[in-house]
Amino acid sequence: MKTLRNTFCIFFCLLPIANCLYSQYDPSKINKKAIAVYNQAVQKAGGGDFKEAIDLLNQSINIDPKYLDAYLGLASVYGQMKNYKSSTGFYEKAFAIDSNYTNENKLSYSVNLAGQGRFEEALAAINSMLGKEKISPAAKKAGESRKKIYEFAVQYAKDHPDNNYVFAPQNMGDSINSVESEYFPSLTIDGSELVFTRRLSNFNEDFFSSLKTNNVWSKAEPLKGNINTPQNEGAQMISQDGQWLVFAAYNRRDSRGGYDIYFSYLTPQGWSEPVNVGGKINTDQWESQPCLSADKQDLYFASRKPGGLGGSDIYVSHLQNGRWSEAENLGPNINTPGDEQCPFIHADNQTIYFTSNYWPGYGDDDLFYSRKELNSWSKPTNLGYPINTINREGTLFIAADGKTAYYASDRNDSKGGLDIYTFELRQDVRPNKTLWVKGKVFDKKTLKGLPSAVELIDLASKQTVSKVQTDEEGNYLITLPIGKDYAFNVSRKGYLFYSDNFLLSQRAPDSTYQKNIPMQPIEANASIVLNNIFFETKKFDLKPESQAELDILVQLLNDNPTVKIEISGHTDNVGKPADNLSLSNNRAKAVINYLISKGIAAQRLIAKGYGETKPVADNKTEEGKAKNRRTELKVISK
Repeated sequence: MKTLRNTFCIFFCLLPIANCLYSQYDPSKINKKAIAVYNQAVQKAGGGDFKEAIDLLNQSINIDPKYLDAYLGLASVYGQMKNYKSSTGFYEKAFAIDSNYTNENKLSYSVNLAGQGRFEEALAAINSMLGKEKISPAAKKAGESRKKIYEFAVQYAKDHPDNNYVFAPQNMGDSINSVESEYFPSLTIDGSELVFTRRLSNFNEDFFSSLKTNNVWSKAEPLKGNINTPQNEGAQMISQDGQWLVFAAYNRRDSRGGYDIYFSYLTPQGWSEPVNVGGKINTDQWESQPCLSADKQDLYFASRKPGGLGGSDIYVSHLQNGRWSEAENLGPNINTPGDEQCPFIHADNQTIYFTSNYWPGYGDDDLFYSRKELNSWSKPTNLGYPINTINREGTLFIAADGKTAYYASDRNDSKGGLDIYTFELRQDVRPNKTLWVKGKVFDKKTLKGLPSAVELIDLASKQTVSKVQTDEEGNYLITLPIGKDYAFNVSRKGYLFYSDNFLLSQRAPDSTYQKNIPMQPIEANASIVLNNIFFETKKFDLKPESQAELDILVQLLNDNPTVKIEISGHTDNVGKPADNLSLSNNRAKAVINYLISKGIAAQRLIAKGYGETKPVADNKTEEGKAKNRRTELKVISK
């Protein structure tokens, strides 16, 4: 997937003159016919015909087995072909002939060792080269730069030991990959659809899609609708619910200059005509590589717009009242004087992956990740070898399970150019495994779908994790990163809110959730269970985790200033009935007291305890008892 930017000592700089004075090897004594064949090899290699160059270099060595430069030539050609093992083998043969003459070639030798992940040996080779008294300024400068890289790699391996991890990318096969190049993979959250870019005839980029049925991918086909054109479309991502596609396109009629970011929407007829996202994101500079958060509220992208911290920076824009906000630079915790690109925000909405050629790494664009901590990003962490290599890394997509990754590479089993591969992420660089809940919000009486606001709140921090708007039919999808407990609320003007929770801090199921949600119009006798009001066992003090839902209840009453309600407490049948009745009454009063403390008039509120007298489930099971221990809201009058 990467290409080596810095090529050292290929043919035209194979003779370190400074070392010749101290060497045993004498090029003037090499067979003239061998030199002539060598010169032919140089021409072939310069034209990119590596196979013919290798044949000629081998012929040259057969003519004169002491021809050290021919060994160096073979080492260099194999290095260009990323056949690092063969390359190091020929360097070692050259070193055996004359270690002084070849001292500066240890720079290229070290690069090919590093290409195999042999970083300790690469560091030793560089130290050996730098330890010589006679060394050119250019080789010294390059060697010191490489030494820092190898020292990083050696230390990283010590700091992140994982002897059980196996990096084994699997080609996704003929249904996805072809003789053309395929890249920029993205999937819906349920893993049922893969969308990617294919470069046709090495020129035109179009979007293709494959569907998974019974764990088998269908033959990829161009996306239907009005999205693919004779122009280039690329760097796309499908939204996690499969309804939006965001991508970059070059120099369209409505472009603001160069590459701009566009949206297309799924319709019954296919994908819609693309829409330019607008001037708060697009400029007359390069904007590309967009990535949409799972809740479709945040758009991350790379740009070279003026005022950034480096060549290209990562920005984010937020969807506010149906419009994208002014793009914000992610700041120095992410962006640097170098290039940061290819952002990917995982479905957990807390972990971002991106490439950088500035943060410490393996010598080119490496993949990094950062986690959101109290609305700021942590210092980036390198994903490490062998995910990162000495070459340039590119886009990465990670499935909701947090461990299955997808990327494009030109590995030796590629079907042509770049292919899409899948592999398992190392444990310590994974995002949070993310479940999700989806369904439809509808009017309980008419059964008609209701556009509504769906909110997920971290019960511990009281922070809103996600807030999404359903579509016009009431359909929604919201993600559930495991490891935390969440309040789940749905609201719409004129209706009681819906209350539920997902307690995922201790035990997370493997399954996802389907919740179709009936909303009750605000009218006399309408009632809901307040599922996120919590008390200690046998106590009536409100736990801090209750605050998020209590504040939603305050907002409901403020929005409907004439509504009067009853808050009722209920228990299971454990203990004495009189004690249960008293406990339930005190719990209801605790809620009322909170509402009054927030400015709700006392005359609008009634507290009532029913003890164990109104069970909604069988008290013979623990699950039934849990359902019976509840707090309810009932509308007395509107």
